[in-house]
Amino acid sequence: MPELPEVETTLRGISAHVLNSPIIRVNIRNARLRWPIPDDLASSLNQQTITSIKRRAKYLLLLTDKGTLIIHLGMSGSLRIVPPESAYDKHEHVEFCFANGKALRLKDPRRFGAVLWTTEPVDEHPLLSHLGPEPLSEHFNAASLYKLSRNKTVAVKQFIMNSRVVVGIGNIYANEALFASGIHPRRAAGKISKQRYERLCTESKRILEQAISQGGTTLKDFVGGTGKPGYFKQELLVYGRTDQPCVKCQKPLKEIRLGNRSTVYCTNCQK
Repeated sequence: MPELPEVETTLRGISAHVLNSPIIRVNIRNARLRWPIPDDLASSLNQQTITSIKRRAKYLLLLTDKGTLIIHLGMSGSLRIVPPESAYDKHEHVEFCFANGKALRLKDPRRFGAVLWTTEPVDEHPLLSHLGPEPLSEHFNAASLYKLSRNKTVAVKQFIMNSRVVVGIGNIYANEALFASGIHPRRAAGKISKQRYERLCTESKRILEQAISQGGTTLKDFVGGTGKPGYFKQELLVYGRTDQPCVKCQKPLKEIRLGNRSTVYCTNCQK
């Protein structure tokens, strides 16, 4: 599924095309996403102008003077900019047409994404109010991880994928960050020292920033907002490399399941 770098890449890809141009039409071809699209979405957005776009965790927040459009890409979603007269793809469910002649379309084959609208302060929305700090912010640090993890027996991989602890570290990047930090994914979160959390924070930030700079990770379903794929998949050192040699010690990488997610690690380099 699209993770934080892919969502950030999408934000950067669509921003120049949709900012400061009034929305003149909203076409809803299928309102049955993860949550039903509000019946009044088209009328609420009519002639509204997107003044800024932000990302919170994996949510895209498109702000107008009247309220905020909340978009989540779900398991297989993507946003792309097209001419309004372009033929629809089978799985393009929502289209936002702008006065500048551009259209923004949500494609979501599995329909686990979301398109929601709120006129309340967006940070207070039920989907956002409980979220932990952004991983690239100063609030994601070893001191906070160490404090939150004390007496926790949950595996550290599941701990850092908990959105109440930190947002946006999904399965791909949790695998990569733990490998880069030399931490076994099954190790209890409460048994990890502050020093090791320091390295985990540093490596998480480095890997996420590198992925963003390269356009995200292209898996089978994701393309960026401009239609261009990401290239970070070329840099993955453990994820998707089960039984291949570790790049550090050459021993075969092992795959296990943690929280129903594929977890790949090196039995020699990660302790």
